[in-house]
Amino acid sequence: MMRIRWTEEELTILEEMAQMFTVKQIAFRLKRRGYYRTEIAIACKLYALGYSTRPTLDNYSCSEIAKNLCLHPTTITNWVKQGWLKAKKRYVHCYQVRSKDLKRFLQNPPASIKKRIAAIDPQVISYLVG
Repeated sequence: MMRIRWTEEELTILEEMAQMFTVKQIAFRLKRRGYYRTEIAIACKLYALGYSTRPTLDNYSCSEIAKNLCLHPTTITNWVKQGWLKAKKRYVHCYQVRSKDLKRFLQNPPASIKKRIAAIDPQVISYLVG
């Protein structure tokens, strides 16, 4: 069996996608960019790089949060930009928010939006953050 070395570009793409996509999704996206790797090869490389191979279920995009909270995605993005909600920038206009950071924010929101957060259905919050 011949093994093909991972290129720097492949590794960069893999690391960008590691915490947002499943192994199957990564394989599909790599293939669209002209790289052919099996799901097993991707899972092994992720493991070797120290990433989890399960889908990261505790990461949300601003639009996912907004949809669940019945708010506009720009509202969530503004919370991130103001430093109220901790997030990791993924693309130009895309942030990923970890569940624990969302939970911390919802439990202790800034005074100016405390009433707005208190009005959100507690079941929706528990669905998002457990």
